[in-house]
Amino acid sequence: MIDESKLDLNYAEIADAFKAAGISGSPVAVKFAKNEAGIPEGVEEIAEAARHCKIVTMARTEGSILYARADKHQCMGGAWALGLKELTPSLKSGEFYFKLGKFASWAGCMRTIDSVPHVHPPGSEEVSTYATVYSPLEKTPFDPHVVIIMAQPLAMLKIAQAVLYKTGGRINTSMSGIQSVCADTCAYPYMSGEVNFSLGCDGSRKFSGIDDDLMVMGIPAELIKDVADALPVILGAAGSKK
Repeated sequence: MIDESKLDLNYAEIADAFKAAGISGSPVAVKFAKNEAGIPEGVEEIAEAARHCKIVTMARTEGSILYARADKHQCMGGAWALGLKELTPSLKSGEFYFKLGKFASWAGCMRTIDSVPHVHPPGSEEVSTYATVYSPLEKTPFDPHVVIIMAQPLAMLKIAQAVLYKTGGRINTSMSGIQSVCADTCAYPYMSGEVNFSLGCDGSRKFSGIDDDLMVMGIPAELIKDVADALPVILGAAGSKK
């Protein structure tokens, strides 16, 4: 069974709208393939193991179109958040992040990991993702589940306003300063159907070439057209900072 979308979207036009708002590089289309049949024809697997955030950077800045199964995911925390691997005992107990000096106690680490968004079947913690697939949005050969965007704060402000253009209200962001590109802006939008912003994390900035002035955002694919349609209105609004 292939997890397909019934949305008929012009991804190149949507990508252009986000680029006009001043994002960094391309929006990145991400798909959670549930089995081998979900890998788009002609898309090759990444040759060497890499972190999810690094592969996102490759798609965002280099135009790479790739997929990665569990053994090609270098970061254990990222692979778990994306539904590719089970959580290791050291992560589950809090030991891993405690040793990195991120928290004052194992208990604090444990509470954080327990609240990290991750991909799993409802009511289960089983592995549910066969592979993750990546592409620049403008040339994606598949329908994504999530679109990841990186931009400076002013551009993110405009995108946030575009998210709220139709309905108003507020955006409630969920983050903890760890696992930003995998959990915050990929797993969370996929599982919740909501947009999410993140300030990034040490790992993604250290290992994946994400500049210090960039924020990260994840948008469920079902919402990207509405956001893209609203962006020109927001950017041209009388009260908008030019």
